[in-house]
Amino acid sequence: MNARLQESRVSPALVTQKAVQRLPRWALLLFCAAYVIPGLFGRDPWKNEDIASFGHMWSLALGQASWLHPNVGGVLPTSGGVLPYWLGAAFIDLLSPWVDPAVAARLPFALLLAATLALTWYTTYHLARTDAAQPLPLAFGGEAAPADYARAVADGGLLALIASLGLLQLGHETTPELLQLAGSTLFLFSLAVAQVHPVKARWAALLSLPVMAASGSPAVAVLLGLVGSVICLLSRQDEMRRHLRWVLAATVLALLLATSLSALNLPGWSWRLAWPDGAGEVLRLLVWFTWPTLPLAALTIWHWRRQITHRHIAVPLFTTLVGVLASLAMSANERALLTALPSLAVLAAFALPILQRSLGSAIDWFSVFFFTIFASLIWLGYVALHTGAPARTAERIAKLVPGTEAEFSWLALVAAVIGTVLWLGLVRWRTARVSHALWKSLVLPAGGVALCWLLFMTLWLPILDQARSYRSLIERMRVEVPAHTLVCAPRASVALLTGMEYFGQYRVDGLASTSGDAARHCEVLVMQLPGRAQAPQIEGWTFVVRHNQRTRNSEQIAIYRR
Repeated sequence: MNARLQESRVSPALVTQKAVQRLPRWALLLFCAAYVIPGLFGRDPWKNEDIASFGHMWSLALGQASWLHPNVGGVLPTSGGVLPYWLGAAFIDLLSPWVDPAVAARLPFALLLAATLALTWYTTYHLARTDAAQPLPLAFGGEAAPADYARAVADGGLLALIASLGLLQLGHETTPELLQLAGSTLFLFSLAVAQVHPVKARWAALLSLPVMAASGSPAVAVLLGLVGSVICLLSRQDEMRRHLRWVLAATVLALLLATSLSALNLPGWSWRLAWPDGAGEVLRLLVWFTWPTLPLAALTIWHWRRQITHRHIAVPLFTTLVGVLASLAMSANERALLTALPSLAVLAAFALPILQRSLGSAIDWFSVFFFTIFASLIWLGYVALHTGAPARTAERIAKLVPGTEAEFSWLALVAAVIGTVLWLGLVRWRTARVSHALWKSLVLPAGGVALCWLLFMTLWLPILDQARSYRSLIERMRVEVPAHTLVCAPRASVALLTGMEYFGQYRVDGLASTSGDAARHCEVLVMQLPGRAQAPQIEGWTFVVRHNQRTRNSEQIAIYRR
């Protein structure tokens, strides 16, 4: 008891019981549903990484590739391990023929996103329950109960993750990075619950790092294992020190798994080291990708600096540094930075007990203006697309996506209207009454992000599909090339190869050269052209036609016949 009081004297948090009022569970689940479900149905796989990953899964499910060597048209994946492709292929095979393959492959990754949200909540909750994280006792009583305080902070951590801009697109793709994200969050959870749920913590540690290693991120898994080992070694709790052996065992398993995959010529160890060109590139990435969690995390580190070695700060801080370091080592790669977002959200949650009212109001009003204006522009574009007014907006859409077809859907319209009404109700609730809840300053950022994603995935989905799907390009290609034709596409991206297989029902060969013996069995040659480059003359082949996707910066392909 004395040790607890001694630790809590340096806590910067002063929290009353009134401030830890519970966010209704139905509201929290509604936030999660509005974030996870839109974009799951009714759209094509999008280029580039989304459809490329789907292509490897689909080829496995069709039996066109070996489960030990996923490939599309003979082109092997350069990263991503094998586990994500196995997972997507298993769902495609399991749900075939009742569910569209693209939707079937997307389902397990939507579940991974939901699991990441849930693990972030439980991680924040258990870290907030630790003695060092508790607020100072008040002179006349009335301080927050430990469980209520932890629940309020956890609600804030989940809302902070939903509000993170970097998670918005990457979290809804069918790519190996989502499995890496779930693995890193599971490891974070294992460090958070080791003191109170040691058995769960052991299984979480033993599963998390090998999953990351088999998903194309073994180096980050090893770094997380080393950081977790140091945290356990320096901890004052006996349970954390006993957890050290399991963290080391998980690290060793990740090492062995990555090495074994490389020995089998599978994607295992892969090094893509390249430092960014300058500090400006890194700064731009950090500012937009981690908004709004990074400023709040910095505030947490400053106010809780005296407890930086305690678990509720050390665990999310040092795991965040691993993700940032991995991103820097890969030339400021945004996908590598994805694994740092749950840790940043946990750190941001601990800024809520010490957040000044003026800063909280600034966050609220910025969110109201920014997301209301952004949602209004989405609605304006939708109206212009279907009515032609205002004319200037309709012209701009036509220039961005020529030949756009306005597909009306009552279901999409009703969902968008409901989401907009709920947003207006949320704004009214937040601005019309005084709320003392800790999580209040993150309700509007999270709600605004969920609203804009919902509007994009309902009102603008036909436009986005035409701009980011290969369907329209391949449909124009089918005028000259009938289905089931054997097509050679040397040096074409896996995304384009998958588009030709999935949308055009072609048989593709991505390894054949233009003049080698392997190309003689092909009836059609497709060359992927950079930018507006001219179609080259190729000996033995006759140029037929050139197509593009009819969008700004769209891809160009040239079609040849023997």
